[in-house]
Amino acid sequence: MDTSVPARDASGTGEPGSGGRPARTGGSGGGTEARRSDGSAEAGGSGPAPAARNAGRDRTRRADRRLGVRLLLAVGAGAITAVPFGLLLLLVEGAWPPLLRLDAGAARRLHEVALEHPGWTATLRFLSDWLWDPATLRIAVALLTGWLLYRRAWRLAAWAATTAIGGALTGVLVKVVVERARPSLQDPVAQAPGYSFPSGHTMTATTSCAVVLLVLLPLVPRRWRGLCWAAAGISVLGVGFTRIALGVHWFSDVIGGWLLGGAVVVLTGWAFEAWRGNAGRPRTDVSEGLEPELTDEEPEPRAYGTESGSRDR
Repeated sequence: MDTSVPARDASGTGEPGSGGRPARTGGSGGGTEARRSDGSAEAGGSGPAPAARNAGRDRTRRADRRLGVRLLLAVGAGAITAVPFGLLLLLVEGAWPPLLRLDAGAARRLHEVALEHPGWTATLRFLSDWLWDPATLRIAVALLTGWLLYRRAWRLAAWAATTAIGGALTGVLVKVVVERARPSLQDPVAQAPGYSFPSGHTMTATTSCAVVLLVLLPLVPRRWRGLCWAAAGISVLGVGFTRIALGVHWFSDVIGGWLLGGAVVVLTGWAFEAWRGNAGRPRTDVSEGLEPELTDEEPEPRAYGTESGSRDR
């Protein structure tokens, strides 16, 4: 009886006829390189193909161009299509008697209080001429814009600068067109140059406080965000009150500054949100700020959808 067993091949695999070569699994190259359907190669899924990266960058560039156009259009629309401001402007230009009586009554009563309480008046002048002065607020926005550029948040910096500068230029343009005289009071406690409508202090406070708030909200813990909104609101309202109490603006001037400044912020904010959509970013809630990704190491990646920040992965 032949009790011999089949001889093993040189490889020791025990599979006769295999020639010592293990069978291949998968395609050529032992599965180390996967072929994409478009013909480009990806080694071990290490990253997006060049075609995908280029497509993402092209999308971002197109979104950037649209952002610039939308920001400029938004500033112009803020002066033209702000319906409440337009209605107020018509009443001011038409010298509507009820509005004139309201303006004169508010100016007279607050002026009497200012004359009777010089300490109170000095506090109002400090707030109006230093803390809430347009130059102070614009410096704050300029420093914030510089910080955004340092953080490479290019588009958010463009939004902040456009909103602040566009709002200031819009206010000056409307003043020149309306040419409304400032209040003329006996024994004035303060003086201010230029035309009256709308209030430049009030408009600057509205745009500047909105810019600072909407930019920095993502960096503030949620439990403190309510205080930030309150501080911004008090500042905007306080600026308006000081300008009326010091006798340098009519009540309707202040209302006009609030409305026109708010219109500029809303419209430029819309332009920025539209850019986020074009660039593939998720929609945001105003309570989160304009760009929640500001907390990321790279808030505005080079190509959304291919080299995005941690919130997009």
